[in-house]
Amino acid sequence: MTKELNYMHHLAPSELILTNQRVYHLGLHPDELAELVITVGDPDRVKMVSKHFDHVEIKVKNREFETHTGYLGNKRLSVISTGIGTDNIDIVLNELDALVNIDLVNRVYKPSKKILSITRIGTSGSIHPSANIDDFLVSIYALGLDGLLHFYNYEYGDKEKELRNDLLEYLSSEEIILPANPYAVSGSSSLIRLLKKSDFKKGITLTAPGFYAPQGRSLSGNTNFSKETIQKMTSFNFQGLNFTNIEMETAGIYGLANHLGHQAISFNAILANRWEGTFSRKPSHTIENLIKKVLTLILD
Repeated sequence: MTKELNYMHHLAPSELILTNQRVYHLGLHPDELAELVITVGDPDRVKMVSKHFDHVEIKVKNREFETHTGYLGNKRLSVISTGIGTDNIDIVLNELDALVNIDLVNRVYKPSKKILSITRIGTSGSIHPSANIDDFLVSIYALGLDGLLHFYNYEYGDKEKELRNDLLEYLSSEEIILPANPYAVSGSSSLIRLLKKSDFKKGITLTAPGFYAPQGRSLSGNTNFSKETIQKMTSFNFQGLNFTNIEMETAGIYGLANHLGHQAISFNAILANRWEGTFSRKPSHTIENLIKKVLTLILD
């Protein structure tokens, strides 16, 4: 799904913005990034992950992006905060790719491609009865309602096309009108295969471009995307999978990772049940347990 690159093409200062050979937003130098990357939304969650490292060698913070790089066993890992939303994912994924695949000194593409393994540890709300509060879930596919991938010349895989087409047919039959043009993307098949022995629940994740109306919440304003509409969507089934949860990053991570030639997988701690109107009584404990579980998987 990666594009053909002109390796002699010089990237202008306005296109690849650098500060002392560091990428502009993340503030990272190529030596400070590991090939195993964990992303979290909240900057405060970075230290929740890195405290489990045997050794932290690098700490870099710029804006909402904080990165810790170190070792867990003999594996070098970086954990980085993305902030909220796929607009931030656009920045993070492109700059991570630039760090490993662009010669920042000469501003040209490197001739050999380096592949990052990107693992998201995030939180989300349940929209399906199979996903309960404090459960752990892995996103096999994600449906983007945010529009990010429409700005890229993305080559959809057969399963991604099939999922989107089946969904559009289902929406039409149920007279459901979405306020956005959705795109469907898949997680890395090679990383998902590693989960065969795990007890993670599996589903399709809805990625919304906001927290309130885009997720069917209405505080003081009306919404064109109601909880009832989202609930109707959960009856849709693809390869035995339903829409299980809703959040704000996974589709962007999957889409750009696929587009740029990297591997990505997204894990979610379910903290809210949208239909019952309930929220976890132990969110920090649940997130901590998910972090431990994912780090164990990475070490295997």
